[in-house]
Amino acid sequence: MLECGMLERDRLALRKRSAVLCKEMVVDELFVQSLQADDILTENMAESILAEQTSQKRNWRLLFLLPKRGPRAFRSFCSALRDTEQHHLCALLTQSPEKDGRERHVERSVNSSLPLPTQEVIAAKRVRTHESMEMSLDADSPITTPVLPCTHDFYLSHSQQSYKMGSSPRGFALVISNVTFDPCAAPDLDPRKGGEVDEEVLRKVFTELDYLVTVRRDLTAQGMRMHIEQFSRQPEHRTVDSCVVCLLSHGVEGAIYGTDGQLLQLDWVFEAFDNAHCPLLQNKPKMFFIQACRGEEMDCGVEQVDGPERTSSPSCEQRDAGREGEGDANSRQTGEMGRPRIKLPQRSDMICGFASLKGQKLCTAAMRNTKRGSWFIQELNTALRLRARDTHLADIMVQVNRCIKEREGYAPGTAHHRCKEMSEFTSSLCKDLYLFPKYHPQY
Repeated sequence: MLECGMLERDRLALRKRSAVLCKEMVVDELFVQSLQADDILTENMAESILAEQTSQKRNWRLLFLLPKRGPRAFRSFCSALRDTEQHHLCALLTQSPEKDGRERHVERSVNSSLPLPTQEVIAAKRVRTHESMEMSLDADSPITTPVLPCTHDFYLSHSQQSYKMGSSPRGFALVISNVTFDPCAAPDLDPRKGGEVDEEVLRKVFTELDYLVTVRRDLTAQGMRMHIEQFSRQPEHRTVDSCVVCLLSHGVEGAIYGTDGQLLQLDWVFEAFDNAHCPLLQNKPKMFFIQACRGEEMDCGVEQVDGPERTSSPSCEQRDAGREGEGDANSRQTGEMGRPRIKLPQRSDMICGFASLKGQKLCTAAMRNTKRGSWFIQELNTALRLRARDTHLADIMVQVNRCIKEREGYAPGTAHHRCKEMSEFTSSLCKDLYLFPKYHPQY
């Protein structure tokens, strides 16, 4: 049995720093397990904390419970901060009063152990005028809440008006993740620390959504092309209802880098799955998710006119994910009896989510945390887990956009502090796309 209450001086330290802790602290499974190992949190308490849907709510719930968990709770809490490399917060709680104020600000700016910014660079053969980056900034962590299941009633009421999505598996998913680049062939492309987190997050969430997931790591441009071609030509596509392609790498507008510093054009990727080149997926939804920068500019944000306490990213006109191809007019003109077949556009039934914007004057960088993964993949993971049960994918992507718009970088003392990101998506879907997670219709 725990002794009642925390020591008053420790309680005051927590109260005084509660605003900073709520904003900056990362409470993940490792953090909670550390407190459980010291018998500070019960299993029920740990589950209630991790079940919260946002980092601030997790932080608030933990800070609400701690003062009631006995005189050892504060020391154990500080130890958990150190174990999870949040030394700056531990120092903030335990420093002497005279180090408050200006000296504290200097200490956090210089000695903070937050992951350092990593830079997403532009083409190696081009002179850099701006440093575009896929940055490691804030400290949110991917949620691990199980994908919520679709109900029988929801499936019955929505399946007739949406894409067929009843096969098991729902389809095949390909994840290509370039993390480490050839230092000789691509000396300007830094390792994408945290990229391995994104690939694991995607593997888990699409596996739970009943996709057979293949992950490929660190491919050259030619290697990416080969694996994408093989994937698009799988005869098994005939028996499933959809497919997913996720590409994670350094990039520029319209292309992503292989580990050899060569570019793979995204338009070629979309072409590989169009109605001419991938007939087994005709009229079936094809989902693409691109985690890469699309240009050189960092979005510093603008002050919101009617809300000085927050910032808002500038909006930007969407552009098509790829140009329209030229159809092969001869191969699809007539049927076996010479009767005209129904023709399809060259490219249809696709939806593509981009981590960053492309506009006429603004090509922006994508943000990545070296330990928690990228903002875009984090928000996509959260939205799919919590919303796929009753929300079609286009609306899910709108929700991802909204969450990305609200995020803000934390890197005090650097030019990247309070930087912004804005994701976008393009769609040629012709019906609502519901994934109907964990529901298997009986035939």
